Amino acid sequence: MLNPYRDRLERRIVGSTNRWRLPKQPFGGDLLALSQMCKALGLDFDEILKNPDRLCFSDIQDLFSQSFKNNSIQSREPDVILECMGSKWELHQSQLSQSETLTKLYLAALAQEAASSRKEVERLLRDQLPRKIKERSPVKKMAICLKINDPAVTRAAFATALKHLYLSEVEIDLNDVLGVLAAAHILQFSRLFQRCVTMMMNGLTSSTVKNFYLAGCKYKEEQLIIACEKWLEMNLVPLVGTQVHLRKIPQELLHKVLKSPRLFTFSEFHLLKTTLLWVFLQQNQKTQMVPNYEAMQTFFSSFPKNCCFLEQDAGHSLMPLFLCLRLYNITSGKDLEMLRCLNFFPESWLMRITASHYQALESGGDMAHLKDLATQAVRFGLLLNQQYTTQSKMIAVYGFFFEIKGFKHATNSYSFYMQRMRHTDMGLSTVVCECSPISLRAERLVKYEIRAQTLVEGKWQEFRTNQITQKFGLTKPSRKSHTLKIQTAGTPIYATFAFIFPVS
Repeated sequence: MLNPYRDRLERRIVGSTNRWRLPKQPFGGDLLALSQMCKALGLDFDEILKNPDRLCFSDIQDLFSQSFKNNSIQSREPDVILECMGSKWELHQSQLSQSETLTKLYLAALAQEAASSRKEVERLLRDQLPRKIKERSPVKKMAICLKINDPAVTRAAFATALKHLYLSEVEIDLNDVLGVLAAAHILQFSRLFQRCVTMMMNGLTSSTVKNFYLAGCKYKEEQLIIACEKWLEMNLVPLVGTQVHLRKIPQELLHKVLKSPRLFTFSEFHLLKTTLLWVFLQQNQKTQMVPNYEAMQTFFSSFPKNCCFLEQDAGHSLMPLFLCLRLYNITSGKDLEMLRCLNFFPESWLMRITASHYQALESGGDMAHLKDLATQAVRFGLLLNQQYTTQSKMIAVYGFFFEIKGFKHATNSYSFYMQRMRHTDMGLSTVVCECSPISLRAERLVKYEIRAQTLVEGKWQEFRTNQITQKFGLTKPSRKSHTLKIQTAGTPIYATFAFIFPVS
């Protein structure tokens, strides 16, 4: 026996007269509704009937956009009243197609007009035919309502977004771009939304990177998220790490940046001090000036000596940040002593660092515990900008001394290299040699890579050598590394020298 209650297609009633409705789902077999909709929109019913499933919102949006694109807005009165944020905004229907949200609201309003909906659409389409303004009948204004719950959208930002329906190059202040972005997202105004994203990517600074990153996460805008991460990878140590804006960086973002193999730092100890400063600023929210290292040391040393900071309640959640740091590559005796006096790290960490240094020194500098150049290498960096076109630094690692150097040849031409130095060389400062062992080995096997990065017209350029394994002697030409030569209009240039001493 057939089930009398089996599923069947039923007409969806819209209003009191069963007019057409906005087709959000594929065609369900309702021929009468399809016929009424085609008449209202001026479509060929026979053509649509061949493939009714292809008629969706985008088709309707294109229809309205094409129907009105040649009209002169100035010659017509506003025919739509948008009620939003306690105000009424007069708009032209022909401009609504740029916003999916407004177009949907307008079509829904037409559908809800019941008996007059078809006549209204037909009249609107008919009014677009060329005729003198004085011959047109008064335009009936359609009222639509939009509720906004996003606190980021201010009335001024919303007004700016609506202004973009008419003008493509409205000026947007960087301080207002977050509100305009939020308004564009609610309006589903893709052209304006993308313009705001581009503006934010080009306007990254120490004070904006946090909010722009959070906006990228909120709206799932991957290119904005990546731009914020990349900018912070380069500027965390040299720029943000010198300002109280460092406090605003979310822990999640800081963790991503610290793990990145592209991260720029002048040295491992510089990176440690920047991360410690971030912790200090989190713990001291009222501090409005960047403290010196001694002030941070005094603060962390104030905690009970029987338990370091990371092992206390305030420090447990921060452990992943410091596991990203290459603490074992801090080799300066002075820096290691400061590390020991800080009362920040567990004693087991300090013991492992000391043991790795002892083993390396005992084996003539071999870093047996380091294998991967990308994630474990010792890093030193140079920053070249328009003010300083030549930079060099003397470094000492396990009794071996090197000079890293970068300089500008001519317009847009740069070179970077490293070379081994004798401890008796005139250019080697006493500060580098102080508290440092001295190796008398004539040759030292080094595996290294030189990398340079810079921003050009909103896009990051990266240059690098291959991973090179070379024996460095004390005489030419064996004392000098391969040279990284680049051509770029970008500035500043972030140059990183990464190396390990393989077992030899």
